[in-house]
Amino acid sequence: MSLWLVATLFAATVQALRFLLQKRLAQAGLSPAASTLARFIWPPFVIAGALAVWTSLTGLSLPPIAPSFWGYAIAGGLCQILATMCVVALFAHRNFAVGMAFSKTTVLMTVVTGFIVLGETVTWASFAAMAIGFLGVVLLSVPADGGWKLGNRATLLGLASGAFFSVSAVGYRGASLAVMSDLPILRATVTLGLVTVLQSAMLIAWMAWRERDMLRAVFTRWRVTTLVGATSMAGSLGWFTAYTLQTAAYVNAVGQVELILSMGISWLILGERQTRKELAGIVLLTVSVVGLILLQT
Repeated sequence: MSLWLVATLFAATVQALRFLLQKRLAQAGLSPAASTLARFIWPPFVIAGALAVWTSLTGLSLPPIAPSFWGYAIAGGLCQILATMCVVALFAHRNFAVGMAFSKTTVLMTVVTGFIVLGETVTWASFAAMAIGFLGVVLLSVPADGGWKLGNRATLLGLASGAFFSVSAVGYRGASLAVMSDLPILRATVTLGLVTVLQSAMLIAWMAWRERDMLRAVFTRWRVTTLVGATSMAGSLGWFTAYTLQTAAYVNAVGQVELILSMGISWLILGERQTRKELAGIVLLTVSVVGLILLQT
């Protein structure tokens, strides 16, 4: 199996666990901004230490980065912050698994964004598999009472998260390609380290202005927030490695396996139950992910 597929499946698994932890933080009273900062504030310290050890052991210096890196990194980092805040806010309106389903509307959006920004395309067979997965997401997103409306808050938050995640994915791929190294994991680590520093700075500045109590809570509740940061760092390293090796649209499409994991978490841990319609959506999503994996192997 290709390294990008392994990295994507690993990242999706860890991310499902991280969103569960963030839901717990939201239920404990932390704001969407505080829950989002929890995932960014701790990884830069670990990454800096890991890179220092790597340079010491290998005797090599860190790879240079092209000027285009910063534009992609800032756009990707800011959009990921906004997307994550939308998902955390969405948890107040829908259950955990359906909240995750809304965020996966990003797949087809990423095809368009990747073409516009990087000129990358996908095959028609792959696009068909993505479309099947999108239908599964639609089934998962419709509430049990059929009250799905384009203008309601939950729908708008879900679609907004998908749009922001699509720009974020393409931005991160552009940034990682601007790191001058032949080692995918090194490119991913450097990109992740610099991006999380930017994200932490942006969120701390905003929260110091608007949510000082929540900013303090991120540090006083460090036992939980560090666990969020650890799962975030592991998952992000997987995503960044995959984005370095493959078009963002393919990575996000296979990453929809996270929804299947989220359904399991929703059922086993949170005690939330799915309808037959939602289970049908999972079947379509599974067909889509398996199809894409077979097309890429």
